[in-house]
Amino acid sequence: MRGLIIAAPASGAGKTTVALGLARALRQRGLAVQPFKSGPDYIDPAFLAAASGRTCYNLDSWAMTPGQIAALVGTAEGADLALAEGSMGLFDGVAAPGATGTGATADLAALLGWPVVLVLNTSGQAQTAAAIAQGLARFRPGVRVAGVILNRVASPRHEALLRSGMAEAGLPVFGALPRNAAVAVPERHLGLVQATELPRLEALLENAARLIGEQCDLEALLAAAGNGPLPEASAGRITPPGQRIALARDAAFSFIYPHLLAGWRAAGAEILPFSPLADEPPPEDADICWLPGGYPELHAPALASATRFLAGLRNFAATRPVHGECGGYMVLGEALVDACGERHQMAELLGLVTSFAQRRMHLGYRRASLAAPMPGHAAGAMLAGHEFHYASIVAQPDAPLAEVRDAAGEIVPETGSRRGLVSGSFFHLIAAEG
Repeated sequence: MRGLIIAAPASGAGKTTVALGLARALRQRGLAVQPFKSGPDYIDPAFLAAASGRTCYNLDSWAMTPGQIAALVGTAEGADLALAEGSMGLFDGVAAPGATGTGATADLAALLGWPVVLVLNTSGQAQTAAAIAQGLARFRPGVRVAGVILNRVASPRHEALLRSGMAEAGLPVFGALPRNAAVAVPERHLGLVQATELPRLEALLENAARLIGEQCDLEALLAAAGNGPLPEASAGRITPPGQRIALARDAAFSFIYPHLLAGWRAAGAEILPFSPLADEPPPEDADICWLPGGYPELHAPALASATRFLAGLRNFAATRPVHGECGGYMVLGEALVDACGERHQMAELLGLVTSFAQRRMHLGYRRASLAAPMPGHAAGAMLAGHEFHYASIVAQPDAPLAEVRDAAGEIVPETGSRRGLVSGSFFHLIAAEG
C-alpha cells in the first residue's frame, strides 16, 4: 500500500488541518483514502474518519510490534492511498524503545517506507524554514522527506522567500497555505474537541478540503507516495473481555481504540453500546460491561443524577465483570470532584475518589503487569498502554490491579483498583505483550 505521512517539526504546525483537508479533497476526487494516526490519540482519528469515510486506526511503535502495525496497515487493502498523521515532532518519542521504537512518527516512516510530507509553521521566519526542513530530512537514514507544505504564509513576498530557501535545500514545495481561521478546530484540555461535538464538522472539513485543493498540488502529493516491504503481519493477542460486551458510548465515554473493537469483533464478540448520559443501564443480556475513558468531568452532574444507569451498573456488577479505563475508572469510584471543587457521587463500586480541583497532568506510555485478572486478561499478563488525564487521586483504597511503570521503567502510583468483579485503571490499553 502506497502511503504518505503528514508530519512536522513540532506540535501546532497544522498537521491535522492538512491531513483532514487532503483526505477529504482526495475523497471528493473519487479516491479511497485509508487514514492512520501515529501514537496514542483518540481525538484526531475521529476527525480523520469523518474526512475520509473510513475507520482511522492508530499505529504505535512503542506499544505495537512490527507485525501488529503491519496487520493494521493491511486494513488499507482496496484503498488508493494510506494517509498517516504524525504526532508531535517527526522524531519525538520516549527515551527507552518499546516493541518497535520510541513512539516517534519517524519509526513508522522507516518501518513502512512511507515518505514524509513536512508541514511547516512559517510564522516569523523565511529562508530559515528551509534549514529546519533540510535538517529533518537528513537526521535519520531510512526516513525520506518527500517535500513540504508551507503553512501560515503571510504574503506573496513571504512565500517567494520561503520557496527560494526550499529550492536551495532541494526540497519540493507541495503547497503554501495562508493564515485561515475558518479551518481551525477548537481545543480543550485533553486536545481537540471531539468530532461528534462539532455541529459544523462538515463545513470545517469542506473548508479544509477547499484550502488544500486550491493551495496544494494534489497530483504531486499522490506521485510522492511510496512504500517499502512490510513486516509479516501478526495481529497479536487481542482477547475480547467477553462474548457480549456492554460498551458505554456517548460524549462522556468515547475513548477506546478502533483496533481493539475490530479485534474483539474479529474474535467473535458482540458489542452492545449503551449511553450512561441518556440514563441507560448496561444491557441485561451482556456478560461483561466496559466503561471507556472520555470526559466524565464535563458531565459529572448528569452522571451523578443518572439513577437508572447507576442502579443498573451496580446490579450488573453483582454477578458479572465490570471494567473502567481512566474516565470510566473514575465513574466506577466513590466520587468525582470537579474543577470548581464540587463533589459528585459516582457508582461507588470502587473506593476511588478523584479530583480536578487541582489539575495535574499525567501523561505517558505505561506498561502494566496485572496483579489480578481483568476482563480479557489473566493475572500476570503484561499490557502496553498510555495514560493522559488531569485528575488527582484523593483516595484509592482498594487492592491494586497492576504494577504500572512508565516508559523509563519507573513505577507510577496509578495502579488501578479491583474489588470483587469490578476493576479499573488509569491506563488505556493499546496492546497485550507476548
